[in-house]
Amino acid sequence: MNESQIDLAHTVALGSIGDEDRRAVQAIVDSEDPVLRADFTQEVQQTREALAELASTVAVQPPPALRDRLLEALATDQAPPTAIHHSRNMIHPGNGRSRAIRD
Repeated sequence: MNESQIDLAHTVALGSIGDEDRRAVQAIVDSEDPVLRADFTQEVQQTREALAELASTVAVQPPPALRDRLLEALATDQAPPTAIHHSRNMIHPGNGRSRAIRD
């Protein structure tokens, strides 16, 4: 894999991929090169694992009063009359990740 493809794998792992990058990722996933596809998928997975490890090592317990403050804020927060509420039955588009690289 080249540097650009590695960067794409990291972007996929972070879940911050845009439309242009999505097309480039799709080209890799659709590639006839099985080594490239495997390397890309492995890089995404390793990056996700590294991010999960990092998140678990730097995580801190929130202050005890935070939950109460959040629940109170939610209870008093009123949605503006122009807010759009979506039905749970609505079909949502996918997250843009290819099936080959889903968890």
